[in-house]
Amino acid sequence: MGVQQAVWMDAEAYLAWEGEQQEKHEYFRGEVFAMVGASDGHVTITLNVASALREHLRGGPCRSFISDMKLRVEAADAFFYPDVMVTCDEADRARGLYKAAPVLVVEVLSPGTEAFDRGAKFAAYRLLPSLREYLLIDPITGALDLYRRDPENHWVLHPHSPHERVELQSVALSLTGARIFEDAPPGPSSDESA
Repeated sequence: MGVQQAVWMDAEAYLAWEGEQQEKHEYFRGEVFAMVGASDGHVTITLNVASALREHLRGGPCRSFISDMKLRVEAADAFFYPDVMVTCDEADRARGLYKAAPVLVVEVLSPGTEAFDRGAKFAAYRLLPSLREYLLIDPITGALDLYRRDPENHWVLHPHSPHERVELQSVALSLTGARIFEDAPPGPSSDESA
């Protein structure tokens, strides 16, 4: 979530207003925040994950989306732009402006958003009954933190190093760290400002 605060409004007003904006804004409990640009590494990692998912899901009922598609978390009164999400929901196929029932959400961390992605945003995401997994990717350390909902509705952390394989059970895809970090090896970057 960006650092610039815009205005207060309800969800319906936000959707109408956001459709007229040149920049993206996230909405959280009536507050609207401008999204800031991302670094080369952030964008590359996002593209790597989204490409692997798109290739894997092709021809099936599930679709992957990148950061230009909004995710509605009605129970949290929020709209977010996850870096990557996958939905297999029939109702989501009919929604053109946002999706509401993902099985997987992926966020690539940045210094300005990490605390929010791990805290309030994850708390909001946990309110989505459809969500099975939440993957946090740290482009600096290479840590891959996969949170998975267990049968008792508890979220369990499955940490991975950048050299390990991550099993995304929600979409039956195994991703290697090499694929995730292709052309964007973990480490500090001079353009990491998002």
